[in-house]
Amino acid sequence: MTDRDMSDRELIEMIRDRPGMFGLDGSYYPTAMFLTGLDVGTSGRLLAGFREWLLARKGEESSFTWMLLVIEDAFPATGLRHWASLTKSQEQSAVDHLFDLLLAFLAAREPAGR
Repeated sequence: MTDRDMSDRELIEMIRDRPGMFGLDGSYYPTAMFLTGLDVGTSGRLLAGFREWLLARKGEESSFTWMLLVIEDAFPATGLRHWASLTKSQEQSAVDHLFDLLLAFLAAREPAGR
Protein backbone atom coordinates (compact mmCIF):
# COMPACT_ATOMS: atom_id res chain seq x y z
CA MET A 1 0.00 0.00 0.00
CA THR A 2 1.34 3.39 -0.92
CA ASP A 3 0.71 6.71 0.81
CA ARG A 4 -1.77 7.53 -1.97
CA ASP A 5 -3.95 4.47 -1.29
CA MET A 6 -7.00 5.03 0.85
CA SER A 7 -7.09 3.26 4.22
CA ASP A 8 -10.11 1.23 5.27
CA ARG A 9 -10.99 3.93 7.81
CA GLU A 10 -10.80 6.67 5.19
CA LEU A 11 -13.07 4.67 2.89
CA ILE A 12 -15.62 4.04 5.64
CA GLU A 13 -15.52 7.71 6.67
CA MET A 14 -16.15 8.73 3.06
CA ILE A 15 -19.13 6.37 2.80
CA ARG A 16 -20.47 7.64 6.15
CA ASP A 17 -20.05 11.29 5.15
CA ARG A 18 -21.39 10.96 1.57
CA PRO A 19 -23.78 7.98 1.49
CA GLY A 20 -25.69 9.27 -1.53
CA MET A 21 -22.51 9.09 -3.58
CA PHE A 22 -22.65 5.32 -3.01
CA GLY A 23 -26.39 4.96 -3.64
CA LEU A 24 -27.27 4.75 0.05
CA ASP A 25 -30.26 6.50 1.60
CA GLY A 26 -29.69 6.12 5.35
CA SER A 27 -31.50 2.78 5.64
CA TYR A 28 -29.79 0.14 7.76
CA TYR A 29 -30.10 -3.02 5.66
CA PRO A 30 -28.86 -1.52 2.36
CA THR A 31 -25.94 0.09 4.21
CA ALA A 32 -25.04 -3.19 5.91
CA MET A 33 -25.31 -5.05 2.59
CA PHE A 34 -23.11 -2.45 0.89
CA LEU A 35 -20.47 -2.95 3.60
CA THR A 36 -20.80 -6.72 3.20
CA GLY A 37 -20.17 -6.28 -0.53
CA LEU A 38 -17.07 -4.23 0.21
CA ASP A 39 -15.91 -7.00 2.53
CA VAL A 40 -16.42 -9.60 -0.20
CA GLY A 41 -14.46 -7.36 -2.56
CA THR A 42 -11.53 -7.44 -0.14
CA SER A 43 -11.72 -11.24 0.23
CA GLY A 44 -13.06 -10.80 3.77
CA ARG A 45 -10.27 -8.52 4.94
CA LEU A 46 -12.35 -5.39 5.64
CA LEU A 47 -14.64 -6.94 8.27
CA ALA A 48 -12.30 -9.70 9.46
CA GLY A 49 -12.73 -9.88 13.23
CA PHE A 50 -15.58 -7.33 13.41
CA ARG A 51 -18.15 -9.81 14.75
CA GLU A 52 -15.68 -11.13 17.32
CA TRP A 53 -14.82 -7.57 18.37
CA LEU A 54 -18.53 -6.82 18.84
CA LEU A 55 -18.92 -9.95 20.97
CA ALA A 56 -15.90 -9.01 23.10
CA ARG A 57 -17.44 -5.57 23.70
CA LYS A 58 -20.71 -7.23 24.65
CA GLY A 59 -19.01 -9.66 26.99
CA GLU A 60 -21.14 -12.62 26.05
CA GLU A 61 -21.59 -15.16 23.29
CA SER A 62 -24.25 -14.88 20.62
CA SER A 63 -25.16 -16.65 17.42
CA PHE A 64 -26.14 -13.32 15.83
CA THR A 65 -24.40 -11.98 12.74
CA TRP A 66 -22.60 -8.66 13.03
CA MET A 67 -25.60 -6.93 11.42
CA LEU A 68 -27.88 -8.08 14.23
CA LEU A 69 -25.28 -7.45 16.94
CA VAL A 70 -25.07 -3.81 15.82
CA ILE A 71 -28.87 -3.44 16.09
CA GLU A 72 -28.87 -5.02 19.53
CA ASP A 73 -26.02 -2.73 20.62
CA ALA A 74 -27.69 0.38 19.20
CA PHE A 75 -30.99 -0.22 21.02
CA PRO A 76 -30.18 -2.24 24.16
CA ALA A 77 -33.20 -1.21 26.23
CA THR A 78 -35.77 -1.76 23.49
CA GLY A 79 -35.28 -5.44 22.75
CA LEU A 80 -34.95 -4.69 19.02
CA ARG A 81 -33.13 -7.50 17.33
CA HIS A 82 -33.85 -7.10 13.64
CA TRP A 83 -33.63 -4.30 11.11
CA ALA A 84 -37.15 -5.01 9.84
CA SER A 85 -38.50 -3.69 13.17
CA LEU A 86 -36.79 -0.31 12.90
CA THR A 87 -38.77 2.90 12.52
CA LYS A 88 -37.56 5.51 10.02
CA SER A 89 -35.81 7.52 12.77
CA GLN A 90 -34.27 4.36 14.23
CA GLU A 91 -32.90 3.48 10.79
CA GLN A 92 -30.62 6.54 10.76
CA SER A 93 -29.59 5.94 14.39
CA ALA A 94 -28.70 2.35 13.52
CA VAL A 95 -26.67 3.44 10.48
CA ASP A 96 -24.84 6.07 12.56
CA HIS A 97 -24.12 3.47 15.24
CA LEU A 98 -22.89 0.99 12.63
CA PHE A 99 -20.39 3.51 11.28
CA ASP A 100 -19.29 4.50 14.81
CA LEU A 101 -18.66 0.87 15.74
CA LEU A 102 -16.96 0.02 12.46
CA LEU A 103 -14.63 3.03 12.69
CA ALA A 104 -13.77 2.18 16.31
CA PHE A 105 -13.05 -1.41 15.26
CA LEU A 106 -10.84 -0.32 12.37
CA ALA A 107 -8.95 2.11 14.64
CA ALA A 108 -8.36 -0.66 17.18
CA ARG A 109 -7.20 -3.03 14.44
CA GLU A 110 -4.83 -0.54 12.81
CA PRO A 111 -1.17 -0.99 13.67
CA ALA A 112 0.25 1.55 16.11
CA GLY A 113 1.86 4.58 14.49
CA ARG A 114 -0.30 4.51 11.39
